This record gives sequence, C-alpha cells and structure tokens, in this order.
Amino acid sequence: MIYNECREKQAATSPGSKARKPRGVSIHRQNKMFSRNLSVPDFVRRFFVSCTKISDAYGDEIRVRLAKNRPQKQVHERLREDIKSERNYFTMSSTTSSKSQKMTEGNITRLLVMFALPLFVGNLFQQFYNTVDSIVVGNFVSKTALAAVGSTDCIINTIIGFFTGLSTGAGVVIAHSFGAGNNRSLHRAVHTTIALTIVLSVIFTIAGLVLSPVFLQLMDTPDDVLPEASQYLRIYFAGVSGLMLYNMGSGILRAVGDSRRPLYILIICALGNIFFDLLFVIVFHAGVEGVAYATILSQWISAVLVLAILTREKSSYHLIWKDLHIHKGTAMSIFRIGFPAGLQIAVTSFSNVFVQSYINHFGSSCMAGWTTYGKLDKFCLLPIQSIGLAVTTFVGQNLGADNMKRARKGTNVALLLSIATALILMAPVIIFAPLLASLFNNDPDVLSYGVHFIRLMMPFYLAISFNQIFANALRGAGNSVTPMVIMMGSFIVFRQIYLYFISKYFNNITATALGYPLGWVLCSILLIIYYWKVGLNVKKKI
Repeated sequence: MIYNECREKQAATSPGSKARKPRGVSIHRQNKMFSRNLSVPDFVRRFFVSCTKISDAYGDEIRVRLAKNRPQKQVHERLREDIKSERNYFTMSSTTSSKSQKMTEGNITRLLVMFALPLFVGNLFQQFYNTVDSIVVGNFVSKTALAAVGSTDCIINTIIGFFTGLSTGAGVVIAHSFGAGNNRSLHRAVHTTIALTIVLSVIFTIAGLVLSPVFLQLMDTPDDVLPEASQYLRIYFAGVSGLMLYNMGSGILRAVGDSRRPLYILIICALGNIFFDLLFVIVFHAGVEGVAYATILSQWISAVLVLAILTREKSSYHLIWKDLHIHKGTAMSIFRIGFPAGLQIAVTSFSNVFVQSYINHFGSSCMAGWTTYGKLDKFCLLPIQSIGLAVTTFVGQNLGADNMKRARKGTNVALLLSIATALILMAPVIIFAPLLASLFNNDPDVLSYGVHFIRLMMPFYLAISFNQIFANALRGAGNSVTPMVIMMGSFIVFRQIYLYFISKYFNNITATALGYPLGWVLCSILLIIYYWKVGLNVKKKI
C-alpha cells in the first residue's frame, strides 16, 4: 500500500507533472552523484537513484501522517517548548532597567550633567572616605603617620592603576553592546568582566604584598616614616579584592547609564569608613593599622552591595554566577582597549614613585604638606574626571548605535562643561587654601608647604580639562592607544627629564613641584592636535 502511494508520488514528480517535488536530494544532484562517469555498474547506479527517490517520498508521507494523527494539544505544547528553548536568557532579558540610561537620544547637556552629577557625588564620597584616613591620622596620631599614609598613594595607584585601565576597557565594551542593543554580547561582556576581576584580584593581592617594600625603598622613604607606611600597605593589599570587585561592578552599572546606585553604595561606605576610622584609631588606639583595616572593611562592604545589585537585576546585564566564564573574544576586546589605559596609569603612577622621592628629599614636613595638597587635588579633580567618565559612556553608546555626529557633539559639550567647572573651582580653593590645609594638620611647616602647593597648582586645572575630556572620548571610541602614548610621553618621559635637571641644578621645591602641571599642559596640547586631526574615527570595531 505504502509502496504504491510512493510510486504515485514518484510519478507526480515526473517532468510533465505540476505536483510539488519531494524534499531531499535534488534530481540534478542525484544524477551528479551517480553519473555514468563513476566506475560502478549501471544497474547499481540505477538502484541507488531509485532508493533515494523512494526514501524521499516515503519520508514525506510519514511526516504528513504523523502530523494528522498527533493531537492538537501536543502540537501546541511542542511549539511552546521550541519557542522557550530558542528564547534563552538574552532575549528574555531584553528589557532595559529603569535605573539604566540610554544616551543615544535626548538633550546632550542634560544627559551628561545628569550622568556626571551622581558620578561626581559618588566619587566625592569615595575620596572623602579615603581622605578621612589622612585627617584622622594627621590629627589623632602624628605627622609621620600622615606622611606614611600619603606617601603610599603612588604605590597603590601603580598596582591598582593597571586594573583601573582594564575596567575602563570593560566599560567601553559593555557600553557599545548596550548602545547597540546586543543583549547576547552584553551578557557575555558582563560575565567575562566579573570572571576576569576574580582572577586578577588574586594576582594583584600577591603583587601588592611583594612589591610594596621594593617601592618604599625606591622612594627613599625616611626611616621615621617607613615602618608605618609598610604596615599600612601590607594590610591594604591583603584586602584589595573588595576594592577591585566594587570598581568593576560599579563600572558595569555606569556603562549602562546607571550612576545613581554606585552613588548610594559609596555614601553608605563613606559613612562606614568614618565610623570605623574613629572606632579603630580613637577608641582602640590602633593607629595606622586601624586606618588600614577601616579602609578595606569599607571596600568589602561596597563590593558585596554592588554584586548584590547586579545579581538581583532583572535586565540584560543581570549577573548569573553559574554563567561566569572568560569569553576569549570579549576578553581580547577588553584587554585591547583597557591594557593601554591600564599601562599608562600604572607606569605614570610608577614614575610618581620617583617624583615622590624628589619630594622626600625635603623632609617629612614637606612630605606631609605634599600629602595635604594631594588629597585636596583629588577632590578638585573629581568634577572634571566625572565629566570625562560621562563622555566615555556617551561616546561608547552613541558609536555603538552608529551615531558619530552625536558622539562628536557630546565631546564638545563635555569640554565646555569641564572648562566651566575648572574656572568655578579655582577662586574659592585658592582663597581658602589655609583653611583647607589646616584640616589635615596644624603644624606650621606642614601648613606652609600645603598652602604653597595648592595655590601653585590650581591655575593649571584648565589644562586638565582638555586632557581628561579628549582622552576619555577617545577611549569611549575604542582608541586607548593614542591617549596612552601621549600621556606616558607627557607624564613620564617629559616629567622625569624635567625633574632630573631641576634637582641637579636648582634643588628648589617650587621648581620641583611644577613638574606636575607642566606635564598636564604638554599632554593637553598634544591631545588637542590629535583630536583636531583624527577625531573619534577608529579602524577596528569593538
């Protein structure tokens, strides 16, 4: 019966028939496969051709009968299962969280300000709780303790700076995926980022513990400062994983336009750090050791909070712990963008170890005064850096959406905002420099050095506006090599040559301190020229 039906189907596929040809291997392909050119007997060839035709017809007949006999309910259930299996995490999580922010449409100035403002306040609290360490030890321990905590900044920045650059690369990759609406790529980028952070946290903990004593020796740290500085670094790097996890987690949130929740976390942690500083130093009299424990404890609280947010998130950048995996292609993109930025930050910070050695030659009072300026410098830089980070996300999302014109316009708006911010900051900081410096230490020599450094540096913050905006815009476009080369040339090569000749022929603290702002000026000039010539054009897509 079935054989006769199959013969009828074969007859229907003859050249004179208008019936539909059965699915399977085409007649042309069959004849090609079993042509007379093959060294097989003709009857064998005809036998295999006939079998192929019968198989195709038989298969069609079986599929038709099964479809007729299957209950309608089963068909619908199977269909739903197929749809469910096809619709994986990436398509189910295609919704955008109300906390995230698309920067590919809307008023540019408003978007940049609304993104940068929470970022600024968050970074303000972060610097605040870092600065509290210096304020507490400067007022409740000693000036040598203040010098010890302050002199470790360049060592911490050298080791952590490389990771900071990698987090920039991860943020750019995530921003591009988010701007393009590619949920699969976004999911992969988020989980690769967290997996890399876990691996790198182990590496950087070991590197910090091993290299810190070497750096302290390279800086010619005075004998009265060395024990406390060594103690602070040992504890800090033992718990540095918390800082790394928080920075990367908050970087993920910022890349999708969410700068508010990182702010809330930092407010909590800043208040926690103040509490722990006062508890360990004033109540338990733990000195520099207590300040270090307060810092890492606060950092771990921030890490737990940001990871909890990502885990509970219902949108496409939701963190699923079992999906943690280092995707090779994504990791390569992160390293391609982040490695130059990380290398630039790390090498620049390492060069600052030698800059610190020039400062250390002028004694512990000068070191403490330089620490005072350094802590205030970070506060003054915050609004400019926040606008720079905002333009990185803005450029990344808009180039991900193939909107070059809007990306360029956003860069120009960010530059104007940055310049205006620098101008607003200058006057009050210069006027109230003695009051600001006295927050850290009231020793007359320390206060004199601190005020001098503050007033010397502030007018050069206009140059910082240019290098921050253009460097971050280029990184947002995926071009991190150019900012790296320019910044390393300005902040390392030029600065070290300058300081060498100044220390050799002048031995003057004012001339030595000018090594910093002159590097900023040179960097700004070179970045302006490059941006004017090339802009945001990149050869390789992310």
